[in-house]
Amino acid sequence: MKILLACNAGMSTSLLVQKMKKEAAARGLDVEIVANPLNKALEMLEGADILLLGPQIAYAKADAEAAAGDIPVAVIAMADYGRMNAAKILDDAQEIINNK
Repeated sequence: MKILLACNAGMSTSLLVQKMKKEAAARGLDVEIVANPLNKALEMLEGADILLLGPQIAYAKADAEAAAGDIPVAVIAMADYGRMNAAKILDDAQEIINNK
C-alpha cells in the first residue's frame, strides 16, 4: 500500500509520516508513506493507493482529484492532524482504499 500526503511546507506533515510509519509497523502493515508539497505529490501519483491532503490545503481537493484520476483523495480531519493521531488517519486511509 502506498499513501501520499500533501501539504504546504511539510514540517508537521513529515512528523505525521514518522508516526504513521511507526503505527503501520506496529500493525505489521507493508505500507509506503510519503509526504511532499502538493505540486510534488501530484507528480508522484503513479502506484499510489490514496492521496491525503493536510487540512491547510483542503481548498485544493478538487484540483487534486482531477489530477489523481482513479486514486482516491481525502482531506485529513483537522482534529486528527492537530493531534497527530496517526492511528486514526491510517484507519481512515485504509477504509477509503478498501471501499474504492
